[in-house]
Amino acid sequence: MHKLPQRTLGSDINVSAIGYGAMGLSEFYGPTDDQHSIRLLHSVVDSGITLIDTADMYGRGQNELLIGTLLKELTSSQREQLCIATKCGIDRNNTIGYERKINNAPQYIKSCCEASLKRLGIEQIDLFYIHRINPENPIEETMETMATLVKEGKIKHIGLCEVPKDLLIRAHSVFPVDVVQTEYSLWTRDIEDNLLPLLKELNIGLVPYSPLGRGFLTGKYQSGKDFADGDFRKTNPRFLDANIEHNKLLLNALKPMTIKYDCTSGQIALAWLLAQWEGVVPIPGTKQEKYLFENVNACFVTLEKEDITILNDLKNRIDIKGDRYTPEGMKGIF
Repeated sequence: MHKLPQRTLGSDINVSAIGYGAMGLSEFYGPTDDQHSIRLLHSVVDSGITLIDTADMYGRGQNELLIGTLLKELTSSQREQLCIATKCGIDRNNTIGYERKINNAPQYIKSCCEASLKRLGIEQIDLFYIHRINPENPIEETMETMATLVKEGKIKHIGLCEVPKDLLIRAHSVFPVDVVQTEYSLWTRDIEDNLLPLLKELNIGLVPYSPLGRGFLTGKYQSGKDFADGDFRKTNPRFLDANIEHNKLLLNALKPMTIKYDCTSGQIALAWLLAQWEGVVPIPGTKQEKYLFENVNACFVTLEKEDITILNDLKNRIDIKGDRYTPEGMKGIF
């Protein structure tokens, strides 16, 4: 394993500065190949990444099974260095396609935890998130359930995804929240005014998902026609032709910096995230080794203060068009 710069999420979750989001290995981003995915996961470990992120809803459990296969093939020393994060709360068991419901019922959380432990082949989940929050279930009840799982030794750390500031305050008063995972990137900056300052104040780690704007910030995708069949970005509002043309203004703004730092626009986007706060650990995902190493090397791109200021100000100059998800995907997004 290579040694990457390290960061601490919360009080004591020590991981590489860049993590890996495994979702695309099982679903949502076109065709998948499990054998190829296992080889790629070994490259993830070899690259020095120590935070691997999955969820029970990705491939309806298939993604966790992939991670479980990886863990069985690692040495004990390799496994000890990894932080495996998974999630529950988006229930797709009785639905078809992309349809889902948000379920935070205590018994559901407990049963999901047991199922994830079995699929992953482990005795304790390093970081267990509530994937989406259902306001019909009191957050206090949800946290009490998660706290019970901690006390039983089934999970080590608690995370919440896409949680608004008020609910996070209530949750954290019941039992410590170690990490918040939410979408955050140069084209999704909703958390900066309210949530991010609170995370810093409470020292709750931030794990941004889709830190490359679902690939948009790499510059690879110029229209909806660039996506393979089965890729949910074909219907994602931000990638619809009328919106993507406008949103390219953001990519154009990154070009001078790619020249200055001799790197890709994706690496600029990741370096910018890392520069926001030492408690940030992005989890870009990819199915290709080439892009995996490109993402990892963003750890070594150090932006100058004036360039960080320029990037920070882009949200005031460029208005991104299109919702983050379709209406179905926006369930649980406050």
